Amino acid sequence: MSTSLSYEFIEGTKPILVSLPHNGTVIPEIMLPRMTESAKRLVDTDWFLDQLYGFARDQGCYMICPKYSRYVIDLNRPQNDESLYPGQDTTELCPTSQFDREPIYINAQVPDQSEITQRINDYWIPYHSRLQLVLNELKQKFDGALLFEAHSIKSQVPRFFEGQLPDFNFGNFNNTTCSQELTDLVDNWNPNGYSKVLNARFKGGYITRAYGNPENNIHSIQLELSQATYMNESKLCLEQQKCEEVEPELKGMFELFYQFIEQVTNYRR
Repeated sequence: MSTSLSYEFIEGTKPILVSLPHNGTVIPEIMLPRMTESAKRLVDTDWFLDQLYGFARDQGCYMICPKYSRYVIDLNRPQNDESLYPGQDTTELCPTSQFDREPIYINAQVPDQSEITQRINDYWIPYHSRLQLVLNELKQKFDGALLFEAHSIKSQVPRFFEGQLPDFNFGNFNNTTCSQELTDLVDNWNPNGYSKVLNARFKGGYITRAYGNPENNIHSIQLELSQATYMNESKLCLEQQKCEEVEPELKGMFELFYQFIEQVTNYRR
């Protein structure tokens, strides 16, 4: 494991990179006095994904995880803050509101452009530079790679979608960020006891879209996992029984990934 100022990186043995861009929970000390009490709870974190996908790390997948909260900077947004879902309500590169529309900052003490630029330099660029470097190295070593974008979200967020979110929400930006073979594998796979959709409300964020290059044998896919599948959403804590039930499905999903990379790279188990 290597550690930078802004992220942790674990080297693996398989040509699969697991990225967890919203798993961080650190807030810089200089930012805390400006934050509302509700924002300090970091409710919109992709909670516990580093633990939930620990099996993938143990099985030899590469993993990169930021230390800092998405409230500091959203690593899954483009650097120019262009909307990924034009016409729909989304949060910014440096968010000013929580998913429930409550403010992050007291008295609108939002970051100015100078502060945003500093956050880009301190957090966004290092994370993305490492992403690109690792994918380049995997391509050189294995002649291909799979980038898995691991995300989770509360099962009900009226700001972004109506009603209850399906359990497994895959996105490959309308079948453009990975090969048709991987699309078919995911499309035909059904987790036992859970609902699943592909390219519905969540089609894959900036990282999935920016780094997926199937023509160059670099494939990317995102999973937005409903937090109702593994945690108590109101108490923001893991539920052991839920984890034990969903983990076999996640492991089965990764088995598909392993089969896929054996087909498209020189990696062999």
